[in-house]
Amino acid sequence: MATLCRPAVSVPEHVITLEQTLEVARDLHAANPALPLALRLIRNTGVRKRHLVQPIEEALRHPGFGERNRLHSAGARAMVPGVVRRALANAGLGPADIDLIVYVSCTGFSMPSPTAWLINTMGFAPGTRQLPIAQLGCAAGGAAINRAHDFCTAYPEANALVVSCEFCSLCYQPTDLGVGSLLSNGLFGDAVAAAVVRGSGGTGIRLVRNGSWLVPGTESWISYAVEDTGFHFVLDRRVPRTTGALAPALAELSGELRWDVSDLDFYVVHAGGPRILDDLSLHLGVDGHLFRHSRATLADYGNIASAVVLDALGRLFDEGSGTPGDRGLIAGFGPGITAEMTFGTWSEEPVAHTGTGAPRTGTTRTGAAGRTAPPPSQWRNP
Repeated sequence: MATLCRPAVSVPEHVITLEQTLEVARDLHAANPALPLALRLIRNTGVRKRHLVQPIEEALRHPGFGERNRLHSAGARAMVPGVVRRALANAGLGPADIDLIVYVSCTGFSMPSPTAWLINTMGFAPGTRQLPIAQLGCAAGGAAINRAHDFCTAYPEANALVVSCEFCSLCYQPTDLGVGSLLSNGLFGDAVAAAVVRGSGGTGIRLVRNGSWLVPGTESWISYAVEDTGFHFVLDRRVPRTTGALAPALAELSGELRWDVSDLDFYVVHAGGPRILDDLSLHLGVDGHLFRHSRATLADYGNIASAVVLDALGRLFDEGSGTPGDRGLIAGFGPGITAEMTFGTWSEEPVAHTGTGAPRTGTTRTGAAGRTAPPPSQWRNP
């Protein structure tokens, strides 16, 4: 069975604290009648600091959509390779051992996908499958894990690499002055994360069952308005209420395993904000302490979009509390409104570090140059 290994996470060097965020908001929006409400909401997010790909003075400028997109690509090329190397090392693998790269980002756009650049520059085989995901927003971290799980279920000896690159600060729009926009300006941060899903072996979360759920009639509640100036984030005030609709979906999926979603050992949940975690705790009947890793991500980095689930998962690894057989949930929520859900168990199976793409027992791999893998025509549903 597929195992999600220890993630690697990196954040940019530029930091803005909660107090600095409030000060910037007061300076820029002193005449905005919505400012007092926005300041109160920002204080209540639980975000202590965030990391930005540019200094705050530059982040507040808008040089145009094209220049921002170039900044996104440059930031990705500077930060992603190091995170990928650490994630591969955590899984005991090298680039030539990877059969699929799932690359997610909702904060920049490029074609071809950054997966092509990674394959060309980091030693991945030319036959490595590419799966870029751009439009699932914060849910994409969960979706990436699920698609990697599906692939490794179809090909039990294959391995998949998940990469999340989110520079939310590059989506700042100085002309958006509504409460939702002001709140978003104080909530979102930048981060890059990666993790490997091994088809066999490895220490981490043994993935058992995944699923998706879309809350009907909510597709406009989280969205981008795409304008000449780029992506304008739209957030409906009703979003926090959707946890009441998502909890039954989580319960139904866990019920397929004959598990009780309210009685698991760990929960790794996208922390869009504290209200979501509070309400999910209430609807699932779960002690709020079990969401401590998600809250820690929110406090240290803010909402880092699709990278949240990988960072919160990394904190679970760092805590060292996992015991073989522990059952848990990984879930990401985003536009749609979509939930991407995964259930799994903690597993510890030491593996030898290959690091070079050397053949492993039972694989059809012959190395980067002579790799053989099933053609797309032979793909099957897991």
